[in-house]
Amino acid sequence: MLAAFNELPEVAGKNGDSMRSAQGSTVVVIGKESVGKSQLLASLTGCAASVGNFRGTTVSCDCYQCRGKTFVDTPGIVRQSDSETTRLALDRLQASEVVLLVAQATHLDDDLAEMLPLAAGKRGIVAVTFWDKVRQTSQVHEGLALLSRRSGLSIVPLDARAIDRGVREAVFAALEDSQAFPPSGTLPRVGWRVEPRAGIFEIPIIGTIVAAALLLIPAILAITTANWFAGITDAVVRSFLAPLVQWLNSSSVEGSLARAILAGDFGLFTMGPALFVWAAPTVLLYSAMLGAYKASGLIDRLDVALHPVARPLGLAGRDIIRVLMGFGCNVPAVISTRSCSNCSRGTCISAIAFGSACSYQLPAVLAVFSAIGQPQLTFAYLGYLFLTTCLYLRIFSPAVARSPLNQLLLSHRTFLSWPAPSSIWREMRLTIYQFFFRAMPIFVLISMATSILVWLNVLPWLAENLGHLLAAFRLPGEASLPIIMASLRKDGILLFLGGGSSASTPLTPLQALAGVYLASTLLPCLVTVWTIAREQSGKFAAWLVIRQAIAACTFTLVLVWAGYLLGW
Repeated sequence: MLAAFNELPEVAGKNGDSMRSAQGSTVVVIGKESVGKSQLLASLTGCAASVGNFRGTTVSCDCYQCRGKTFVDTPGIVRQSDSETTRLALDRLQASEVVLLVAQATHLDDDLAEMLPLAAGKRGIVAVTFWDKVRQTSQVHEGLALLSRRSGLSIVPLDARAIDRGVREAVFAALEDSQAFPPSGTLPRVGWRVEPRAGIFEIPIIGTIVAAALLLIPAILAITTANWFAGITDAVVRSFLAPLVQWLNSSSVEGSLARAILAGDFGLFTMGPALFVWAAPTVLLYSAMLGAYKASGLIDRLDVALHPVARPLGLAGRDIIRVLMGFGCNVPAVISTRSCSNCSRGTCISAIAFGSACSYQLPAVLAVFSAIGQPQLTFAYLGYLFLTTCLYLRIFSPAVARSPLNQLLLSHRTFLSWPAPSSIWREMRLTIYQFFFRAMPIFVLISMATSILVWLNVLPWLAENLGHLLAAFRLPGEASLPIIMASLRKDGILLFLGGGSSASTPLTPLQALAGVYLASTLLPCLVTVWTIAREQSGKFAAWLVIRQAIAACTFTLVLVWAGYLLGW
């Protein structure tokens, strides 16, 4: 029988005999990007998601356990895209039996036309989100009822942000008596389409400027706030660890490998705490701000506004978001490129590796410039980094990615809403997970390996023998060690501060700017290189490293000699 549509919960269905009961323990949730799948599952189950992987891959997905069922939240599907996440979502769909298809009420015809063919022959139901955005008229209810009768499907209209008990029971009951999805061509169209009015982002030039400003504000706030917090806590943490470091540096263990790994210049108890003090707060704050942008729908508006200026660089508008994610941590940013189109993914990864000054790198840069009494050089550094990153991408990005035909795959404007704290946490939790459980273990291994190389005198030997090459950059030979160390770990830039085996020769402002720029861009840090090799291939990572080193040296030479000729 067809349920009434006068109030929620409304379940349209079911015509004909039902297929066997949908008692399967796994329900795969599919839908286009920004249809509200994650919010729907969080509200429907009332449970926190666990992080799982797609079978045979390292691509993470959210899984929700409720009433003996596992709901697998797949990435948003863009049928016109060849992204890795779209491919994996389609593969997971083909291996499933029960499907929860999520479509937006505001663009129901478009969503069903694209998604129904993918689920044809599978059992499942349709959840229609953004139902509160559609004017509740008799024609709207009749259109949804007709669609249900013709398809034989259970169709549950709802507001994903506010699911009451009746709607929840309706969804689970419909899953227990699910039907086979028909091809989309056999269904009538409901005939409505609802979009928010155009706003400031749709105004040429002005919209792009506003979008760029809104993207930079979170990065600036996160970095400045985190640096302020770290400036207070750094001394406290170091003071707390000082007795342990002093004991490890005692005569009984002096010169030993254990002392080098634990309490050497790059030991786990000397430089390791800086990762939490300086980097972790930036990652947390920045991911929270971007999470608010995503949960509110603002991020999609920014993508569209920025696409015209991103395309000539070989990027899509949404790729700029991923590059800015790298200012928190390069690892989650590189992993997030899985949803890039294959024609722009390599360019996006290159932009992150070259131009995303991570939360470990920026504090070190600021510390060096402040130490020589030139903190304003930070702005010159960021400006030159931005300019050269654009040139780097323009030169090395493939022509197909820069083509005017490379349009942003967003079919309509998204609605904006105030993000709930739970929605922000849901967006940021994966970034935090990747930082602590993927980047951190690699960082520990690199710290240990670096300490061993220093203990074996390999790095000092390299620095001494390569120092003469820096004459071309008008840098003292002692600057070679900070540059080498920054290529392994970006906090190696701190060695420009002088002392010990680091560069102790006073640097002019131009030398400091050139040295810090070269150290930060010559090579991606090893954690980033490792992640890129896992995400793409060793060959791709090797070519990226060679190409970046050539570009960094070239741009540094231009900076140094132009500054010298201008009398800086």
